[in-house]
Amino acid sequence: MNLTVAWIGKTKAAAIQALSDEYLGRLRHYAVVEGLTLKDEAALLKLSGKEGHNQRRRLVLVDSRGKQLSSEQWAEFLREHQERGLGPLLFAIGPASGFSHELRATAEVLLSLGKLTLPHELARVVVLEQLYRALTILRGHPYHLGH
Repeated sequence: MNLTVAWIGKTKAAAIQALSDEYLGRLRHYAVVEGLTLKDEAALLKLSGKEGHNQRRRLVLVDSRGKQLSSEQWAEFLREHQERGLGPLLFAIGPASGFSHELRATAEVLLSLGKLTLPHELARVVVLEQLYRALTILRGHPYHLGH
């Protein structure tokens, strides 16, 4: 499985960067994964391949208007995606102001982290952790059982 997790805006807190790096490292045991900092939505659109410049990635926006999933449902989403051979996934965390209506309209999937409002940098860590948790669920690793 190929996963890209991209976020718009530079990381301001060293602790957030450390946690991001920790979960990216853990994810690499289960998938080909990269974490990317992007300047703006135009860079995200280009990275998704929707402009025809790059390999096409299935764009998953983490947005408050999206569908809420349990950890097990995240795992099922990844399993179905992989079984269908739909290509690389691009999970995107927007800037503090959120995504534009135009970008939301181009995304194949909108996922929400729930009704809570999280700082966008913390949302990145939560997404990385949930991806890791989902992959451990799929592999039968006991990580998820400790909740």
